[in-house]
Amino acid sequence: MTTTLPAWHALRAHAETMRHTHMRDWFDGPHGPARAERFTAEACGLTLDYAKNRITDETLQRLLELAAQARVGERRDAMFAGEPVNTTEGRAALHVALRAYPEDGYRALGVPVGEDVAAVLGQMERFADAVRSGEWTGFDGRAITDVVNIGIGGSDLGPRMVCRALASAVSAGSAGPRLHFVANVDGSDLARTLAPLDAATTLVIVCSKTFTTLETMANAGTARDWFVQQGASRADLARHFVAVSTNRDAVAAFGIDPANMFPFWDWVGGRFSLWSAVGLSIAVAVGFARFRELLDGARAMDLHFASAPAARNLPMLLGLLDVWYRSFLGAGSRCVAPYCEPLELLPAFLQQLEMESNGKSVRLDGGSIQADSAPVVWGTTGTNGQHAYFQMMHQGSQLVPVDFIATLEPVSDLPGHHTKLLANCFAQGEALLRGRTAQEVRSEGVSDDALVPHLVFEGNRPSNTLLLQRLDPWHLGALLALAEHRTFVQGALWQINSFDQWGVELGKKLAAPIQRELEGTAAAAPHDASTAALIRRAQAAQSAQRAAA
Repeated sequence: MTTTLPAWHALRAHAETMRHTHMRDWFDGPHGPARAERFTAEACGLTLDYAKNRITDETLQRLLELAAQARVGERRDAMFAGEPVNTTEGRAALHVALRAYPEDGYRALGVPVGEDVAAVLGQMERFADAVRSGEWTGFDGRAITDVVNIGIGGSDLGPRMVCRALASAVSAGSAGPRLHFVANVDGSDLARTLAPLDAATTLVIVCSKTFTTLETMANAGTARDWFVQQGASRADLARHFVAVSTNRDAVAAFGIDPANMFPFWDWVGGRFSLWSAVGLSIAVAVGFARFRELLDGARAMDLHFASAPAARNLPMLLGLLDVWYRSFLGAGSRCVAPYCEPLELLPAFLQQLEMESNGKSVRLDGGSIQADSAPVVWGTTGTNGQHAYFQMMHQGSQLVPVDFIATLEPVSDLPGHHTKLLANCFAQGEALLRGRTAQEVRSEGVSDDALVPHLVFEGNRPSNTLLLQRLDPWHLGALLALAEHRTFVQGALWQINSFDQWGVELGKKLAAPIQRELEGTAAAAPHDASTAALIRRAQAAQSAQRAAA
C-alpha cells in the first residue's frame, strides 16, 4: 500500500519540518525570481504557476519519488491501454478514446473502439447540423428553437458547464437553439423550464446510460405528458425526443425511435462522459466544429499526460500537490476560484469529478486507506468570492489551498474590466502568500494596540494560478482533461479505484420503498425511528392536501 512506501514515510517526516516555515521567506531576497521560474510549467496553452505552494525543491523531489514508487505512470499507461482499471466492475476507463484520432488506435479490453466512436461522432454531427439549420422540425413544421437536456450527474453537469462556458464564444449569427438543462427531480425545476416554451419548437434530449435513472426518467415522463397536453400526438413525439443511452430496449419502450438513440459504452464513466454522445447538447449549442475543437484540446492534454516527464507534467504536479496538502498537511478542502464568469459552473463540475471519483476509504485491494483522502472541492467565481468566503481563507484557522483560474485574453470586450479582474486574481494570491504582520499594520499608521491583531494576516496560505490563453473550446478541452487526469493521479497515489461510485447506490436503493410508502402502494417497511417519523409527517401533510382539494 502507498502509505508503507519509503517515499511516504519520508514525506511524513519532511512535512513536520515544513510546518514552521513561511513561504514569504522563500520569495524575499535574490532567490524569489528563480523560485517563480522553477515552479512554473506550461502545456497545451495553459500555464501553471505553483510557486505559491508550501514546497521546496526537496518537497517536489520527494513527491516525485512517491509517484514513481506508487507506479502512477504504470497505472496511467494501463488506463490508456484500455486495461480494466475499473477493477470492481471489470471495465476499462477509456474516455481518452472519445477525443482521439483514428491513428491513435485505442482498445478497450483488447477490442478496437475507434470506428464505433467515429460513427457516433458522425451521427452527432448530422443531428446537430439538422437541428441548427432548421432542417429538423417539430410537429407543426417549424424549426426547433429550444432544446431541453434531461439528465443528472455526469449527464447534466458536464454539458451544462461547457454550454455555459462557451456561450460567449458563439457569435450571434451562428447561434443555435436555446439550451435548457433539467436535473433535479423536484418538479419545480422542470415546470420552470417548460413554462415559457412552445412544445411545437422544443426538442428534448434524454441522457441516461441505463435509461432507468429515477430522476431522469421521472422528468422525461412528465415532459412527454407535457407535449401531449400541448397538442402533440404520440406519433409526433418522435420529432421531439432523442435519447443518449446504452439501453436500446428501454429507449424503445419509452417511445423514442431507436434510430434517434445516440449510444455510448460501458467504458465511459458518467463524470467523464461529456466527450461522448452525452455532449450532444454541446454540439447543438455551439456547432459540431466547435465541439470537435473541444475534443482536440482534450486530446492535446491526453498526449501531454501520457508522455511529459513527471516533473513537467501538469496533471502529475497538481495531483501530487493535492495529496501533499490532504494527506500530509491536513487540508480538508480545496477552493476553486475561476476569475472568469463563464466558468461559474466549473467548481460544481469538479466537485463531482473529484469527490465521486476519490471520495472513498477503501483501497484497490479492499483494505482501508491509512491516510486522509479526497478533499472537499468548493468555490465560486472571483471576484464574487472575495466578498464572501475569502475572509475565512485569509484569516480563518483552516488551511485551504486555492486554485485561481484566469484567462489572459478577455472574454468580454468591455474596456477596463479584464484588467481589474486580473489585478484582483493576482492580488488575492499574493495576499494569501504574504499576509500582513503586526509591524506592517503599525507602519501603516494603526496605533490602537487593541485593533492591531484584527488586521494581522498570517499569510503562508498556498495557491496555484492556472492561466489559459483564452476561453475557447480548445483551451477549455485542455483544462477539463487536465482536471480528469489530475483526479486520476490522486486516486493512483491513494490506490483508489477512481472509476466506480458504489456510494451513490445505497440511497437510491432505500428511496424506492420509501417512495412506495409515500404513494400508499406499499405497507410500511422497517426503518429507524427518525426516518419512520419523517415518513409519517409527510403522509399526514399529503392527506391534509388531498382533504383541502
